Amino acid sequence: MFLVYINELATVFEKYGIKIKLFADDVKLYVQILNDIRVVQLQQAIDALVNWATEWQLSISVNKCSVLNVGRVTHSTSLNIDGTALPVVSSVRDLGILVSHDLSPTLHISSFVCNAHKRSAAIVSLYVEM
Repeated sequence: MFLVYINELATVFEKYGIKIKLFADDVKLYVQILNDIRVVQLQQAIDALVNWATEWQLSISVNKCSVLNVGRVTHSTSLNIDGTALPVVSSVRDLGILVSHDLSPTLHISSFVCNAHKRSAAIVSLYVEM
């Protein structure tokens, strides 16, 4: 049933030249920013998303939204959802993978190794207690 709602988004964003990726109830918008006009188009697409969600009585989890600039940033990308400014982040977790602004795998690998060390330490401490 949710697909009936979400499939319309592809046509909504086509009008603005914005590409999207859909996965379950997650929507990712992305566009190559070459000038300030593209930033305005992205904001207009976000506003269209807000209008669409309002029309269908769906809520947007603004606290889960952010802006990830990939590459060299030469344009201001201050974007907002319904008046709430979106934070610009240097990395974001997407489907369990940490994606950094430079697309380097280093951050994800470091996080993965850190979690492995924590788990092994927990196992060792359980073994020592026995």
